[in-house]
Amino acid sequence: MTDLPEETGEERVDSALGGLARLGAMPVSAHVSVFEEVFTGLEQALATVDGTPDGQR
Repeated sequence: MTDLPEETGEERVDSALGGLARLGAMPVSAHVSVFEEVFTGLEQALATVDGTPDGQR
C-alpha cells in the first residue's frame, strides 16, 4: 500500500486512518497492532455517529 486515503472531513476517522502512515516504517510483523488500533478508532467513531457517547447504548 503506497497511497493513503484522502481526508474524510471527519476528524475522528481521519485521526484513526492517520495511523496507517506508520506502516511504511515498520516491519510487517508489527502491522497487525497498527491495524487493530485503526480498527478500534473507526469503531469508536462509528459508535458515536448517532450522537450517543461511547459506551452508552
